[in-house]
Amino acid sequence: MNENLKVIFGLVGGLAMFLYGMNSMSDALQKAAGEKMKKILEFLTKNPVMGALAGALVTAVLQSSSATTVMVIGFVSAGLMSLPQAISVIFGANIGTTMTAQLMAFKISNYIYPLIFIGFLLNFAGKKEKVKNIAMVIFSFGLLFEGIEIMGGVMKPLAGSAIFVDLMAKVSSIPVLGVLLGAVMTLVVQSSSATIAVLQNFASQAGPDGVSSVMGLAGAIPILLGDNIGTTITALLASIGQSKNAKRTAIAHSIFNISGTFVFIWLIPGFTKFIQYISPKGNEVDVISRQIANAHTAFNIVCTLVWLPLIPLMVKIVTAIVSGEDKKVKAACEVKYLDDKMIDQPAVAMYLISQELEHMADLATDMLARLKEALKLGKSYAAYEKFKEDLETVQYLQEEITEYITRLFASGNLTEQQSEQTAALLYVTNNIQRIADRCQDIDGIWERIEQNGMNLSEIASEELEDCISITMKLLAQAMEAVKEGKEEQAELVFKDKKQMNKAEKRFNKAHLNRIKNKQCDPGMTGCFSGILYNLERAAENCVSIAEEALDNPGFVKLGEDAQQFTEAVLAEGGAQ
Repeated sequence: MNENLKVIFGLVGGLAMFLYGMNSMSDALQKAAGEKMKKILEFLTKNPVMGALAGALVTAVLQSSSATTVMVIGFVSAGLMSLPQAISVIFGANIGTTMTAQLMAFKISNYIYPLIFIGFLLNFAGKKEKVKNIAMVIFSFGLLFEGIEIMGGVMKPLAGSAIFVDLMAKVSSIPVLGVLLGAVMTLVVQSSSATIAVLQNFASQAGPDGVSSVMGLAGAIPILLGDNIGTTITALLASIGQSKNAKRTAIAHSIFNISGTFVFIWLIPGFTKFIQYISPKGNEVDVISRQIANAHTAFNIVCTLVWLPLIPLMVKIVTAIVSGEDKKVKAACEVKYLDDKMIDQPAVAMYLISQELEHMADLATDMLARLKEALKLGKSYAAYEKFKEDLETVQYLQEEITEYITRLFASGNLTEQQSEQTAALLYVTNNIQRIADRCQDIDGIWERIEQNGMNLSEIASEELEDCISITMKLLAQAMEAVKEGKEEQAELVFKDKKQMNKAEKRFNKAHLNRIKNKQCDPGMTGCFSGILYNLERAAENCVSIAEEALDNPGFVKLGEDAQQFTEAVLAEGGAQ
């Protein structure tokens, strides 16, 4: 085979193995992390420092700043995260992504095959899901390094090529060329971790003297800076078609890296000496991989420390670039939070499902309130029309949430525990839908009453309104129990459900007494009892929802202090 083809195939094959290993390791880490990812989301935006820390931790697990950025853009677009909050998380993501380069700097070539074998053996023999996930992390880690070794092997002839050495000399003497090269490489591969790994491996090739790097740290740093710029393109692409704040978030990511590159490109000689000072000593060819990793980490830490106090300024800049407000506001009948891009990130997807479920429960509560009002005022009033709209919306959301959960299960990314929790979310969704079905049945009975030219007496309407009020209280208590994971709240639902049982019996007896006293039409008995029965069944659905609080932890949600931080920064930054 032609030598040039060998080099190309080696680079492409090694890169494919590296990317596969990195993606597999990311999936396995997410499954192994499980609830820890959920905890990270809980304090994702408490304040700028915690937001940056959360961004770093999430990116360390996902092994991709692009994945974190896409996640954050989805949150901003759904209205779950403010622009200042999102910016702080993205700053942290830039630090988190440097962990991959730090891992790549370890010299473990002698241990790659044992790692792959141990990972395979544990995955093959392991019975517990957690053991299998850890085994997959080890196996993928070995594959990742094997991809690096393959690329390194085919790069050795390039290090001896006069043409390539001259090209590297030009890049070293003209830093802008290095920045452009790094940006283009990352644009093509769509992974700054991969291009930095290639850079580390190539820089580790010896020059003519056998001890100096073929490109040197001063030549590698501009390419490294370009890699950081190239990775922001993914965020910009993800923001297309999203809200203005989502676009602003992506632009903030670009400004962060471009501004840092613009400053550091003038400081390369001093920055190079600083990195060499804090890095291990030895022959350049032996230590440059670690130097590049340290340069990557130092660059992003310095930029984060500079920009973190200037978040209000960043808000003003991106708001000036993308001015105005979003004209389109999502209607109540549309899903607000579900995002197909998050299917591969189970913890995030579950968070979005829980938010959509709260939206659905709120609509169900409104639906019951409108039904109560309509029973009092009649079908000719606006309350009845609103009741019908809410009823259709709840049914639509149930279909959308169910489909989303189905696709989440089909992705194969859920751990056993996450599968149980997601199944619980589906169970809650279905029970809210059943409450809507009960209301639809009541509407059908009401229609029959009107067609027969009959009317509910004033006292009968009041009794039904009392039952609806009980159902609304039970639904609120049940959702609170599920959201917070509070057993005592669930027990309260079980206790208060008896109130509905007693009311149903009492009101049925009262209706029969009214018939006996000629105060009510006997033909209304079936209809009145049917409405009471449906309300009692709706209350039973609330009990079923509350039962999930006994087996599963509460929903993930953003804390109140996060919202306080949002309001303070928005007031200061002038962004609404």
